[in-house]
Amino acid sequence: MALSSRPLPEALAILRELSLDLYWSWNHDGDQLWQQLNPEVWEHTQNPVEVLQLTSDEQLQKIARDKNFLAALNTLTQARDAYLTDTSWYQQHYANSALKGIAYLSMEYGLCDALPLYAGGLGMLAGDYLKTASDLGVPVVAVGLLYQQGYFHQSLDDTGWQRETYLYNDPGSLPLRRAQAKDGSWLHIDTEFLCRRVRFRVWQVTVGRITLYLLDSNDPRNQAGDRGITSQLYGGNRELRLVQEIALGICGWRLLDTLGCGDYVCHLNEGHAAFATLERMRTYCERHKVSFDEALWATRAGNIFTTHTPVAAGFDRYPIEVLRRYIDEFSQQLGVPAERLLALGKANPEDSTEWFNMAWLAMRTCAFANGVSALHGAVSRTIFQPLFPRWPEREVPIGHVTNGVHVPTWDSSRADNEWRQLFGPDRWRQDLERMPTDTIEQLDNHRLWQMKGQGRAQLVDYVRRRLGHQWRRESDPGQCAVFSEQPLDPNVLTLGFARRFAEYKRPNLLLHNPDRLAALLNHPQHPVQLIVAGKAHPADQWGKNALQAWYRFARRADVKDRVVFLEDYDIELAQHLVQGVDVWLNTPRRPWEACGTSGMKVLVNGGLNLSSLDGWWAEAWHAEVGWALGDGDVHGEEQDDDDATALYELLEQDIAPCFYHRDDADIPTDWLERVRHSMAQLTASFSCNRMLQEYIEGYYLPAAQLLANRTKEKGALAAELFQWHSGLSQHWHEIHLGELQFDERDGHRRVGLNVQLGGLNPEHLTVELIADPTDAESAITLALTPASTLQSATHSYRYEGQLDSARPDGDFTARVVPRHPAAMIPAEHQKIIWQSR
Repeated sequence: MALSSRPLPEALAILRELSLDLYWSWNHDGDQLWQQLNPEVWEHTQNPVEVLQLTSDEQLQKIARDKNFLAALNTLTQARDAYLTDTSWYQQHYANSALKGIAYLSMEYGLCDALPLYAGGLGMLAGDYLKTASDLGVPVVAVGLLYQQGYFHQSLDDTGWQRETYLYNDPGSLPLRRAQAKDGSWLHIDTEFLCRRVRFRVWQVTVGRITLYLLDSNDPRNQAGDRGITSQLYGGNRELRLVQEIALGICGWRLLDTLGCGDYVCHLNEGHAAFATLERMRTYCERHKVSFDEALWATRAGNIFTTHTPVAAGFDRYPIEVLRRYIDEFSQQLGVPAERLLALGKANPEDSTEWFNMAWLAMRTCAFANGVSALHGAVSRTIFQPLFPRWPEREVPIGHVTNGVHVPTWDSSRADNEWRQLFGPDRWRQDLERMPTDTIEQLDNHRLWQMKGQGRAQLVDYVRRRLGHQWRRESDPGQCAVFSEQPLDPNVLTLGFARRFAEYKRPNLLLHNPDRLAALLNHPQHPVQLIVAGKAHPADQWGKNALQAWYRFARRADVKDRVVFLEDYDIELAQHLVQGVDVWLNTPRRPWEACGTSGMKVLVNGGLNLSSLDGWWAEAWHAEVGWALGDGDVHGEEQDDDDATALYELLEQDIAPCFYHRDDADIPTDWLERVRHSMAQLTASFSCNRMLQEYIEGYYLPAAQLLANRTKEKGALAAELFQWHSGLSQHWHEIHLGELQFDERDGHRRVGLNVQLGGLNPEHLTVELIADPTDAESAITLALTPASTLQSATHSYRYEGQLDSARPDGDFTARVVPRHPAAMIPAEHQKIIWQSR
């Protein structure tokens, strides 16, 4: 039940259920109803729960007699019922698959501002993921934490210095309800911290077809310090962060198991939730009476790790002495020494000084791993190379699924109408192949230009209103005159730059030469206007200084009508920005932007991108769809001067002139041609629909099948794999490779190699011929086969193969790697031996 159960008139009773389903956050058919109930509350909160709470009984009774309102409410209810019950895309395609469901764990969720549980891109991706899973009917159950304060709200003082305010998340005003246990009581999950019991209450959030469960430690039966475990997102000290991750992982999986989801595929959205893999092992051990190692081999198959971090220093790490305080009791429950668990989080288990790394733990306990763009996948293979010593970087087992965005969350009503007319009401709930690009390419110039003009005008109006709110908060009591400034112009080329103010994102690159930027903004024929927003981490002095520089620049008399800085960047502001800007700017230092999904959100609305060739833009960009900054190589700070110059030149010489070059009907035909290409070629490709479908095909279905194979027959295959692994580890040092021998035979180039295997069975390993890639040719991997047995030593074999490449003999070497048809190599066994040269 909901925390607040204020009675409603019978005719309006369904409003409570509608208010608690975040389907309203992306389906806006009901917005007018909530606004009619209480216009002021709706305008300020966009939260139906608060609308119901703060509307008077008199108004509710009046609305309950309004036939037009009741008719619209009935239409809305029927449409939602159809949404929830119609056969989904997933049911049409995968109803009979081995995939029982996906358990998704994330530290933050950016679903809407009425449920402020997000800080940045990680949470926005998680929120878009859940909404898309609902649209497509994918069986996802999600787990997170309910923070008492969430992330901070930003304001700037009269010098432009960032101030942080933390607001209390009152559960009674949030769109959630208490999760019920089978006996009707409030569901809770208990765990032990430092020899004391801690209770986590469970809340339930409805996201269309999907349920998100949130754990909350603010239970009166907990000690005061423990009630603060879920006090703040990314707040407190390192130890609090560790305890939060234990809560998310261990208690999160304990909750999933309680809900009957213990055999689901587990998807970790970043390494924060990696302790879930340990709890999954513990549960499996307890239930099936097997060893820790057999449980590892059984459950690892069903775990997927998505990393969003572009640099190793960004992973959460903890001193061993701190972690040991919390892990000792857990290790006793598992029946293994604490060192065995600690080793899973170290690159070198023998190094007593190495800190425990959550990403290392995730990699060691997940059979599948991926980055969030093609470039980030390559960067991640470099980062995780220490876990796979002597393996080529290209073979480090990390793939990629490029992030996407939930299009209905970010499209404007006008853009949505255009797409609806082209592809029907269910366009984002069906196969993307049913949205051919040539249909979008035929969009009429006048309609497209009108859509863009209306979006820009709405954005300007919104910015002025939001600036008015900022002004009232910042003004002195004796100067409370009416806010009269009218910055920006709805007919001027509008750029948007809104990001976290971190050094690697180079938020001040455009401000590199303030006077040149001012001249660009005030160009007599090609004026430009700029909307800037973003937060700096509370401890990031560099980011705060960068914010202050923009604040001061925006107050220069010569540009104050052309540039604005908007405080407290949130989902509402992001939606208005991406729906109205003409060009979205992104200037990170390659390759530090893992993906950068904000630029994807303008695509459906006809916005264009100007970005460094980093993250998603490195694979999306070509000259017909936007503009690229930089040469695509990796540079340090020394490149900033050249990149700033290139940025100004692109805006001055290409982008602004293209926008203002009009035909006789005052339409920028060349500009709109680019807009059409961008919308047609990129929108669906960088949607969450495509992303989720790639996860299903490339990760969820294989993981589900692997998990089913390893856990059936009381885990017989998992036990076999553990024995295979143990045997390889015991005898690996006995392998010896001879010299490669090349010859011509029957017109074919042949290669031979003598190999001593010691106590190993040849069926348990593979002998391969390897040539590294060159600028002209890709890598070559040729599996050699045992042609004969040698008598010179025990288990000695002659391996041979036919080589079709003309590359010289010296390019090749040989190696031996583990082999088992049911094992993921090298994800699950990293042994490798190379031929000596």
